[in-house]
Amino acid sequence: MCLAIPARIISIDGIKGVIDLEGVRREISLILCPEAQVGEYALVHAGFAISVIDEEQARLGLETFEEFRRILEEGAA
Repeated sequence: MCLAIPARIISIDGIKGVIDLEGVRREISLILCPEAQVGEYALVHAGFAISVIDEEQARLGLETFEEFRRILEEGAA
């Protein structure tokens, strides 16, 4: 199974970018999305931005991940 997480791009330096996901910052490769801009959202998988998405898509994706996390935590209790 492949899982890509929406994250906001906060800086770009060449083909490298930094994303912020709930306060966690990670360096990623933008080689697959050279059109990406600071402030946009990207789907990130295995350290690569694989697609640029709009803010609404990102919000829906993040809400889905939060719901999934909540279900897992309830099941572990």
